[in-house]
Amino acid sequence: MTNPHPCLSVSICVNIKIETSLTGLESNDTNLIGLIKSGNKQAFDEVFLKHFKSLHAYAFTIIKEKDDAEEIVQNVFVRIWTKRAQLKTDGFLKPFLYRSVHNESLNYLKHQKVRSNFNVHYADAVKSDTGNLNTEIMATELEKNIHSAINELPEKCRNVFQLSRFDQMKYQEIADALNISIKTVENQMGKALKILRLRVVDFLILVFILLK
Repeated sequence: MTNPHPCLSVSICVNIKIETSLTGLESNDTNLIGLIKSGNKQAFDEVFLKHFKSLHAYAFTIIKEKDDAEEIVQNVFVRIWTKRAQLKTDGFLKPFLYRSVHNESLNYLKHQKVRSNFNVHYADAVKSDTGNLNTEIMATELEKNIHSAINELPEKCRNVFQLSRFDQMKYQEIADALNISIKTVENQMGKALKILRLRVVDFLILVFILLK
């Protein structure tokens, strides 16, 4: 009986090892995914601690801002935990995490571009009406005022508002994620919008007084 060609034997062994390794990775990832979907915080923390540093470095290569890159990765993990019941990763966690951070980074850059265009348009419009008013400072202060108002919202109210406006979740999805009724979601959103509206109105009244 003739022995198989040495190169052929090596090739078969390598392929078997690769397939075995991939199967092991998929099995481990599948277990972690299952635990996370069932609400296991320890499994979630394990994935976070294992991948955070490399994901942060990856986000930084896209947006070039260290703090914002950190926030992007944190937002990805918050969304994973919030929507854990609908988690779909095709069996592998690492590619899913990198893809999520990639998409989140692109959204960040898109929002930055929109914000920049808005500030330019807003500055030109106000400049034509007010002349000497420093519109860039005014726009920055308005943005700070809005973010401050959001941070000062009651915790449940703030969570509902952020999931709706920032994560673009539907009321039913928010209700499922927070284990509350849709009516509670609606009430909390109404409360948040009312508070934010009052804060913005107060700021605009101050601007109007300064313009007189």
